[in-house]
Amino acid sequence: MTTEIKEQIIKYSKELRLPTFRGEFEAYASEAAKQQASYEEYLHSLMEKEYHVRIENRKKVQIRQAGFPQKHFLHDLQKGLLPENARQKLPLLERLDFIREGQNVVLAGNPGTGKTHIATGLGIKACQYNFKVLFTTVPRLLTQLRESHSERTLKQFENRFEKYDLVICDEFGYVSFDKQGAEMLFTHLSLRAGRKSTIITTNLSFDRWSELFGDPVLTSALVDRLTHKAHIINMNGESYRLRETKELLKK
Repeated sequence: MTTEIKEQIIKYSKELRLPTFRGEFEAYASEAAKQQASYEEYLHSLMEKEYHVRIENRKKVQIRQAGFPQKHFLHDLQKGLLPENARQKLPLLERLDFIREGQNVVLAGNPGTGKTHIATGLGIKACQYNFKVLFTTVPRLLTQLRESHSERTLKQFENRFEKYDLVICDEFGYVSFDKQGAEMLFTHLSLRAGRKSTIITTNLSFDRWSELFGDPVLTSALVDRLTHKAHIINMNGESYRLRETKELLKK
C-alpha cells in the first residue's frame, strides 16, 4: 500500500465518519493477506467491525443520556435476598416485554430492599436494547416541570417526556406536593398511560398516596392510570443496608 493511498483512505474515512475503519484497515488488510481472503471478505470484516463498535458506542451514549445516578446492573443483584414477590416477577420483567407493550411497573415497599437497583438495572438493559430511557427522581421532575412552566417551555418538555420508551420515577413518596405540583405530575404521567412505560419506586402503599397529593380524587385517578395492566411488585422486606450494618456490628 502506497503512502498516497493510505493518506487517501484516512482522509475519506474521516469525511465519512468511520473511526474504526480508519484505525483498523491496515491490520485487517495484513490479516486478510495472511489468510488469502478475498477483497469482499476483507471489506466485510472491516465493515462488520465498524458496525459493532458503533452499536456499542450508541448503547453507551444512551445509558449516559438516560441520567442514571449509578450504574446498577441486574446481574449485580443478590437475587436470593430480594423480597419473594420480586424474585418471582423479576425474570418476566427482564424480558422487557412490559416496555414493548407500554405497561407500567410499580416497585412498592420499605427503604433499602432493592427498588432503585431493580429499576436502574431494567433501565440500563432497556438502553442496551435500543430503547430510549429517562431516569429521574420525583422531586427533580417537579423542579423541571415548574421551571419549564415559568419559562414557557412546558410544551417542549411534554413532547420530550412523552417520547421516552421508559421513564423511571424514583423516590415517589419522599416529598409531598402543592396543588400545582400535584396537577403537573398527574398530567405528565397521564400523557404516557397506556402507550409508554413508566417505572415508579415508592415507599408508600397506594392508600397513602393521598398524603402526597392532598386530593383524594386526583390520587384515585392517578393510581387508576398507573396501575391499569401494570406489574405491581411488593418490595417489603429486610433492608440491604440494615443487613450490612448488622453484619458489620457482628465483626
